[in-house]
Amino acid sequence: MNNIFTPTDILLPKKEYMEKWSVIACDQFSSQKDYWERVKTFAGDSPSALNMIIPEAYLEEGDEATQIRQISTAMQNYQSDGIFETIENSFIYVERTQPDGRVRRGIVGALDLDEYEFSDKNQSAAIRASEGTVLDRLPARIAVRKAASLELPHIMTFISDKDGLVIEKLAENAENLPLLYDFSLMEGGGHIKGRRVTGEAAENVMAAIRQLHTKNDILMIMGDGNHSLAAAKVYWDELKLNLTEQEKEKHPARRALVEINNVYDPAISFEAIHRVLFNIDAPEYIKAFEDAAPKGSDYIVKWYFEDKSGEIGIKAECIGDMMTIMQDFMDNYVKKTGSIIDYIHGDDTSINLAKDKNTLGLLLPSMDKSDIFETVALRGVFPRKSFSVGHAKDKRYYLECRRI
Repeated sequence: MNNIFTPTDILLPKKEYMEKWSVIACDQFSSQKDYWERVKTFAGDSPSALNMIIPEAYLEEGDEATQIRQISTAMQNYQSDGIFETIENSFIYVERTQPDGRVRRGIVGALDLDEYEFSDKNQSAAIRASEGTVLDRLPARIAVRKAASLELPHIMTFISDKDGLVIEKLAENAENLPLLYDFSLMEGGGHIKGRRVTGEAAENVMAAIRQLHTKNDILMIMGDGNHSLAAAKVYWDELKLNLTEQEKEKHPARRALVEINNVYDPAISFEAIHRVLFNIDAPEYIKAFEDAAPKGSDYIVKWYFEDKSGEIGIKAECIGDMMTIMQDFMDNYVKKTGSIIDYIHGDDTSINLAKDKNTLGLLLPSMDKSDIFETVALRGVFPRKSFSVGHAKDKRYYLECRRI
């Protein structure tokens, strides 16, 4: 059995740079430029991962080719300026104290892209996407990766490890592992601590991963960063066409740096992403959906408009099927009527928006942790915007890098 998740040479900024270096995932606070302006001010002239990403809040600004050149130049300059220390042939055990005080545990290492599939073409892939990949979002990410000498991930992947064989087992002796970093994250992101995992401890992690794979056909499912990993996969599939078997085995682009987390970690929670429809005849939509949806009590969708509320019961084999039923109907309906869908985090926000005239709020049920692996195994990927892993400030911050 292949070693799907392995130690690698990891680059870390020197300790004096870390607090200004580490910034949150580029797809967060995409409508809040004031957040990113504060980050710019805080980072100042210090080396920062901010200069190696394009926050989505600024995607529509500036020329893409220029932005990519600036990223590539920053990566080269940071390497030549010696801001990095190389942690050779290692995993990093991460403890992330979230803003709510819960501690999320993970392991950073290199994932074999030959074992990953983001479409439903390869049902036997060991690593699978959780949600549908929007192909239009890939070209820009692929272009960045092609021009990049480094990768720095905000990617999180889940393992289904009820018995705590991998991460929790490693955590039992974490105090004996060499400390690499320990600092507070900017903008209220909590605290992060990382320890080096090498030698026998790293071998034990790989053995536990292999053991887990004998139990689960799907070893890992994407949590966050699906489009970044998909871009890495597409680029690798193109690159390997011109490589020998020996070159494929050793090429650094075959692997991608990610953090793995146990889906059963108490600090990991799934937040429903609700739907709010604007410019809509709410009673007409509710009746049409009730008539079209398979009737049952497996899953309950709550609806709100003005001062009214109610529920629709849906029969479905799994929560992913329920979401597909709802999303497919919604997409077809808004195409015909010209209504607008927005995807909203939080019950109260969705209900308050639905009080406006010609607005409808649809609140999805919460998802059990076992549902993510069960759904992907049964039906493939979830529809887009099915769930969120925690709150915005819980998302992964850029920190570790790797040469590609």
